[in-house]
Amino acid sequence: MARTRWGFGIAAAVPVGVTRATARATEALGYDSFWVNDTPDGDGLAALAEAAQVTTTLALGVGVIALSRRDPASIIAQIYGQDPASGRASGGGTPTSPILPLDRLLLGVGSGTGGPGALARVRDGVRALKEALAVQVYISALGPNMCELAGEVADGVLFNWLTPDYARQSAEWVRASAARAGRPTPTLAAYVRVALGDDATARLRSEGDRYARIPAYSAHFARMGVEPFMTAVAGTSADAIREGLAAWDGVLDLVVVRAITAQDTVEETLTLAQAVAPQP
Repeated sequence: MARTRWGFGIAAAVPVGVTRATARATEALGYDSFWVNDTPDGDGLAALAEAAQVTTTLALGVGVIALSRRDPASIIAQIYGQDPASGRASGGGTPTSPILPLDRLLLGVGSGTGGPGALARVRDGVRALKEALAVQVYISALGPNMCELAGEVADGVLFNWLTPDYARQSAEWVRASAARAGRPTPTLAAYVRVALGDDATARLRSEGDRYARIPAYSAHFARMGVEPFMTAVAGTSADAIREGLAAWDGVLDLVVVRAITAQDTVEETLTLAQAVAPQP
C-alpha cells in the first residue's frame, strides 16, 4: 500500500469561527482532507459550506450522514441550496449549480439505525446520490456485511472506533467484495480520535462510554474485544500523540485525525492540528 494520507476532522456543532479557522489551517498544513460529522445539533453540509469558502484545493468530507434520519432527496436539495420540502432555492430563484464544490466533496453516508433494512437503505441511498451528484460517496462500515456492501458499491469506506489490526481485517472484507464485483477497491479510510492533554482525554473517555451504550457500537467493541478508549490516541505531548498515530501509518489509504479537545476552541483545535500535521 502507498503511504497513508492524513485528514483532519472536527465536530460540525462547533462555532462557525472554529470551522473556518480549522479548515484554513488544515489546507495550509498539508492535510489531504477536512472532515466534519453530521448530527441533529451539527449540520455537516452547512459546516462544509463554510469550509469551502476559505479553502481552494482541500477535499471536504462529511462523515457521515445517517440515512435513517435524512433521505437522499433532502441531501441533494441542500447541496443545491434548496429547501428540501419545497425544492425551491433557499435564497429565491432556481439554483443552477451546487453550493458545495462537487469535485472536492467526499459525501459520507451510513445506515443510522441498524437492524433489518439497514443494508438496503444504504445501497439504495448510494445509488440515488451517485445518480444525482458527481461526487465520491463513502459508506460508514462497522461489521463485515456493511464492509462488503462498501466494496460492492462505494467510492470509499469510512471506519470508526477501531484498532489498526481490526482495520486491516475490515479492509480485507472490502477488498474481497470489490474483487468479486469486478471493481477497484474503494478508498479505505478511518476516523481515529485524538486527544491532547488531560482534559481532552477525559472528554474522549466520556465520548467512548457514550458510544459503548449504542447497540451497534457495543457489538462492534465486543467483536474487537477492546474498550472504546483503546481505539483512540491520547497523550500529554505532541510527541506522544505522533508516536500513537505511527501505528496507523501504512494500514489504510487515509487516516482522519478526529480532534477531541477540552472546549472546542480555535486555539485548542489548531494546536492539535499543528502537532500532528503531515510531514513532507
